[in-house]
This record gives sequence, structure tokens and C-alpha cells, in this order.
Amino acid sequence: MTDFYRYKNIEFSNPDAIKEVQEKLLKNHLDYILRNSPYYHRVLNGFDTANVTLENLSALPFTDKYAFEEYNNELLAVPMSEIVDIVLSSGTTGKPTKIMYTENDLTRLAYNEEISFAGCGLTSEDIVLLTCTMDRCFIAGLAYFLGIKRLGAAAIRNGLSSFAGHLEIIQRMKPTAIVGVPSFLRKLGLFLKSKNINPQKTNVARLVCIGEPIRDKNLSLLKMGEHLEEIWGARVFSTYASSETITTFCECTAQKGGHLHPELAIAEIVNDKGEVLPPKEIGEVVVTTLSIEGMPLLRFKTGDISFLIDAPCECGRFSPRLGPILGRKKQMIKYRGTTLYPHAIYAVLDDIPEVSEYYVTVTSSFDLSDSVKVYASVNNNSYSAGKIMNKLQAHLRVMPEVVITDEENIREKIYSGNSRKIIRFFDMRENK
Repeated sequence: MTDFYRYKNIEFSNPDAIKEVQEKLLKNHLDYILRNSPYYHRVLNGFDTANVTLENLSALPFTDKYAFEEYNNELLAVPMSEIVDIVLSSGTTGKPTKIMYTENDLTRLAYNEEISFAGCGLTSEDIVLLTCTMDRCFIAGLAYFLGIKRLGAAAIRNGLSSFAGHLEIIQRMKPTAIVGVPSFLRKLGLFLKSKNINPQKTNVARLVCIGEPIRDKNLSLLKMGEHLEEIWGARVFSTYASSETITTFCECTAQKGGHLHPELAIAEIVNDKGEVLPPKEIGEVVVTTLSIEGMPLLRFKTGDISFLIDAPCECGRFSPRLGPILGRKKQMIKYRGTTLYPHAIYAVLDDIPEVSEYYVTVTSSFDLSDSVKVYASVNNNSYSAGKIMNKLQAHLRVMPEVVITDEENIREKIYSGNSRKIIRFFDMRENK
């Protein structure tokens, strides 16, 4: 089940050719899940799947994260003897959820990352420093390694090392690209500066950013992205993926949205009613995976908020692109008549030089509004909470309460637990 190889570079073909390929792969996908997935054999009973096309795909039901957790074993479409890798993902209920891959799925994973890395300009001549781990069932770390390997580039799997450890690698191995979380890459660059090493004088020419957005809805760099460019003098590229879909949307050299690889997935954007939205309209990202054997998915609701771009890209691709992730659906805040996501607050705080660290809490207030607090530390004692609140109001049109506290207390909070990412949002609402 490796059809995706046959269609490499299909995204450079015209839209009609792309549609023809996706129609064929969608039909194969539906046939496969009906025959092999106990869950979809049951759920799709009564649906006329034989006549489903891209145009009427929306007639089929969604698969949400609750279903993925509740019917996890039923979603397995192969015997356990064909599974070669298992990931345990913390589900929305906190119960670990299995995501299982066949050898073909790992081949698809490597192919996905190979063409994604190639899209942002990496070649077999590159040396790529991976600051993400491959252990603890972290599929992304494995994916990046496999993709770089298939590309023919050299991978340095330094993982979750200390800043000093990464500095030694940068000096000795001279990587030309780094893959990592933007906030970590920013701190790594500042660490180099603190050691009188100019990041711009290193060999690093590209930063592939994972796990956090670096662009806004207009595709302009957020302050975090600008900081990375200023510190490293490197080009920054955004990626988006999920463990369940095994599919990456990565920016190309044009840096105008993450490219969908048509041979690997079909993407939709839907509103709160589940209605499919046209390009440029903001809603929830829904992905139908193609050519997956272990746990194939139909119309999987990711919970992430974004939009699609259907215009041809400057790079020559005609495939749709996914805009930046603007937030998580379950993290949406209703505050004093305004709807916003935590990342909008982060963008303002990242633009205030006096703010050294921060996190945001939200609690239930009453039905029409949440209660939002920002806890921040400052590197200038004269910079008050009031000044931060005024900045927030100027950009967001609302003024959350700001509490100035010790930086060490904030760092203990945002780096706590076993998460690989900095946790800046704490949702304590009763009915999330």
C-alpha cells in the first residue's frame, strides 16, 4: 500500500490532475477502511460510500478525538502482528491513547517529512540538528530523523540537551539547519550570545519551527518569528502536524503557508456546525488520511483552528496550503464580548522587551465571559502591570488583569511536568 510514491511531485501538477489523484486515493481509502477497520465498518453502515467524491465527502461523519480515545482498538485496521511502532498520546480525558503504525506507515512518515524538508530548501548537503527527542513515544522526533535520512542529509539527534550541549554541537559539527520549538530556539540563540558567540556567524541558515506558531493570519511573522530571524540571521519555516494523522503541512521557500501533500491527505475547514468553509474562512482543521494501513482516519477533527489557501503558490505548487494555526478550539476564550486565543496574548507579551517570562490562566466567570489573568515577570522594576495591561488593550481591545511575579516562580510553572513544550496556558474552566 505505497501508492504515494507513484504521485511524488503531483502538487506541481494542475488542479484537475491533483483532483483526479485524490479522487482515486479517496476511493481506495474508503474501500480499505470499510473492509479492515471495525470502527468504520460499523459507523459507515448505511452510507453510500461507493459514490463519495471530494465534492460530497462532507456527507460522511467526522471522527473526533473522543471517538479516537473511546474506540481506539476498533480503529486498528491490521492484525497486531503487523504493527511495528506504538505511540502513547495523552488524550483529552488524560487517558493515554495508542497510535499504532505499520512498516508502510513509517515509510509514509519518512516520505512525508522528506518532501516537506525538501520544500523548505533542505538538500542532501545539509547537516540538521534535531533538538527534539526520539524517546518517550515521541513520534515527531522519529519522523524528522526518518525524513532527513531519506533526504540524504545528515541528522544530529542531540534531542533535549542543555543549551551548553547544543552549543558544543553547533561549534563542532557546524549544522546548517536546526529543528526545534521556536521559544527554545530563541533561548538557545540568546545563550550563544551570552557566551560571546554570534548566532549569525554560525553555519545555521534555516530554522524549522515545530509545536508553536510563528506567523499570524496574514502570514506575517509573529514577534517570536521576528526574534528568531534577528537573533540567528536565518530563514524560519513553520510546520504543523499531528500524531494521529501522520501528515505534515510545512512551508516551502515562499513561506506562504504549509503545503498539503495531495497524495497523503485531504484537508477541510469546518465551522462549529460542522459545515465545510470556503478557502480563507477560519475554522477547525479536519484531515482525511490517505494510504495509511494501521489506523486510517476519515474526516478527523484535529481541534486546531486555521484556514485553507487555494491560490497557486510562488514555488510552483498548485496544492492547497494550510494557514498558521491560530489556536486550539478548546482554548478559545470569551472575554468581555471578545473572542480570542491564548496565542494572541502571547504575541503582545513577546513584543514587550521588559517582559521576561509569563503565563496565562483562564477560569469560569459566568456564561458570557471567562476570567483571564496574565502572570508576568519583568526585567525592569519600573515597568508596571498597568503598562502591560495598556499594551494588551491596545492590541486585543480587552484588558486582562496582569500580576507581576518572580521569574523563578513562573519558570517553575511553565516548565513543570513531563511536557516537551513550554506550557503557558492553564485552563481551569469548569466546562471546557
